[in-house]
Amino acid sequence: MDNMLTGFSVFVIAIVILAIVLVLMGVKSVPQGREWTVERFGRYTQTLRPGLRLIIPFIDRIGAKLNMMEQVLDVPSQEVITKDNAMVTADGVIFFQVLDAAKAAYEVSNLELATVNLTMTNIRSVMGSMDLDELLSNRDHINAQLLQVVDQATNPWGLKVTRIEIRDIQPPRDLVDSMARQMKAERERRATILEAEGDRQAEILRAEGLKQAAILEAEGRREAAFRDAEARERSAEAEAKATEMVSTAIAAGDVQAINYFVANKYVEALQKMATSPNQKTLILPIEATGILGSLAGIAEIAKASFTEHPAGSTPPPAPGAAHRSPGGAGSLPRGPWSS
Repeated sequence: MDNMLTGFSVFVIAIVILAIVLVLMGVKSVPQGREWTVERFGRYTQTLRPGLRLIIPFIDRIGAKLNMMEQVLDVPSQEVITKDNAMVTADGVIFFQVLDAAKAAYEVSNLELATVNLTMTNIRSVMGSMDLDELLSNRDHINAQLLQVVDQATNPWGLKVTRIEIRDIQPPRDLVDSMARQMKAERERRATILEAEGDRQAEILRAEGLKQAAILEAEGRREAAFRDAEARERSAEAEAKATEMVSTAIAAGDVQAINYFVANKYVEALQKMATSPNQKTLILPIEATGILGSLAGIAEIAKASFTEHPAGSTPPPAPGAAHRSPGGAGSLPRGPWSS
C-alpha cells in the first residue's frame, strides 16, 4: 500500500512538472520594439508582436527575433573613380527600419550585410557618374539619389531606408594641393578685383570732390563779381548824386560847393601819387597856399552845413565868396597843370 502511494505521488509530481514545462514552453513574452517569427515544423506561420503570447509547445518554435526600431549601419571606406578619372575615398552611414519581420527574416540572408553591400555598390555608381567638382559640391543630391535607389532595392526585404549620408570624401593628396593652389589663385584674383574697384571708386569720388570744389569756387567768384559790380554801381550812384548836389549848389550860387568838390579830388590825387609803389619822386604844386585854401574852403563848407537855420530858409552865401583873390582861401587850387 505504501509503495502504491509513493508511486502515485511521484506520478503526480511528474505531471505537475510536465505541466509547468509545457506552460513555460508555450508562453512567450516579446519585448517592446521586437517581433518574433513562429515556425511550425520549419514553416513560417505567424509573427509574435510585443506582449505575452502563446504557442504550441513541441510543435511551434521561435524562428527569428528581429529589432523593429530604427537602426544605423556604417558603410566602410572605399575608393571611387569619378567621371573625370579622379580617385576619391568615400564612406557613409545608413539609417533603416524593419517594417515586415517575415520578409526581413526569410527574403534575405544576413540582412545588415546585404544592406551595406548594396549601399556601397550604389555609392560607386552614383559618385562615378559625376565630376570631382560636382561631387564635392552636391552632397545633398548624392544622398537623395542614393536613398531613392537603395530604398527601392530593399523594399522586397521588408526594410525602409530612412536616410543615407555620405560622411567623408577624401581626394588624393596631390589633388588637394592643386585645389588649394587654385583656391588661393581665385582669392588673389578676387582681392585684385576688389582693390581695383576700390581705386576706381576712390578716383570717382576724388573727381566728384574736385568738380564740386570747382563749382563752389565759380559760384564764389560769381557772387564776388556780383557784389563788386553792385558796389561799383552804388559808388557810381553816390558819385552821380554828389555831382548832382554840387551842380544844384552851383546853380543856386554857392561857389564853395565846387571848391569842396575840386579840393576833394585834388587831395585824393595827391594821396594816390604819394602812396604809389612806383613813385620815387613826388612833385608838389608851386603854390602850397592853394592846398591850404582848399582846406579852408572845406572847413567853411562844414561850418556852414552845421549852422542851424530856420526851416525853409536858404543859408546866405559866405561873405566875400564871390570876391576871393586867386590863390587865397576859397579859391580853386592851383597845381602843376595851372598856368
